[in-house]
Amino acid sequence: MNLSAQDLTVAGRLADLSLTLAPGRITAICGPNGAGKSTLLEALAGLLTPDSGAVLTDDSPLAALPPRERGKLLGYLPQAHEIAWDVPVRSLVELGRLPHGDSLVGPVDAALAALDIAHLADRRAQSLSGGETARVLLARVLAGEPRWILADEPLAALDIGHQLALLRHLRAAADAGAGVVLVLHDLAHAMNHADRVVVLDRGAVAADDVPSAALAPAIVRRVWGVECDWLGDPGARALVAR
Repeated sequence: MNLSAQDLTVAGRLADLSLTLAPGRITAICGPNGAGKSTLLEALAGLLTPDSGAVLTDDSPLAALPPRERGKLLGYLPQAHEIAWDVPVRSLVELGRLPHGDSLVGPVDAALAALDIAHLADRRAQSLSGGETARVLLARVLAGEPRWILADEPLAALDIGHQLALLRHLRAAADAGAGVVLVLHDLAHAMNHADRVVVLDRGAVAADDVPSAALAPAIVRRVWGVECDWLGDPGARALVAR
């Protein structure tokens, strides 16, 4: 099942944007501040009503899906990591099962283990550090076993070890057939871990290709205004600004 944006316009943020996302791949959405990255992700998650255009699952409007079915299809992690209720971590992660109408132990335990937070299961959610909170909220998404994982800057609050562990888990999810769409500011992570990179600039698609093409030095210079080089071998490249 593809997920697509068709002629999507959100006033002041996106302009006639069209793209089709395929499952089984990691797609990174990159761009400078204010480019429309978070807006696009919110629209794909069905959280924004566009001024024109539509978000489609295959050929059907996402907006036509009942909320429970949309919840099974899409797992969304916003940029802001806020927890409103001071409940135990396990209870918070179990909320990911709400669209399924159950609290199955297997998916919940797998999500806790995948994010290295099983030891936090009985902790109160509001006692966590920023990095722990980010992992718990992503575990809630993963526990729902969605067909699409949409995450806005999921690496921002994590140390490098947990960043790499999370990227490996998202790769495994994509290899198992899920569609993974990540907003990333770290261009090296996008270069090394994504299958496809969509570069946004002022609400429009500036590049859409494999990472080596979408993040070529000429595009980084045009979109970010930075002169750079990529060093290293494929899969382990570093961005050097000059």
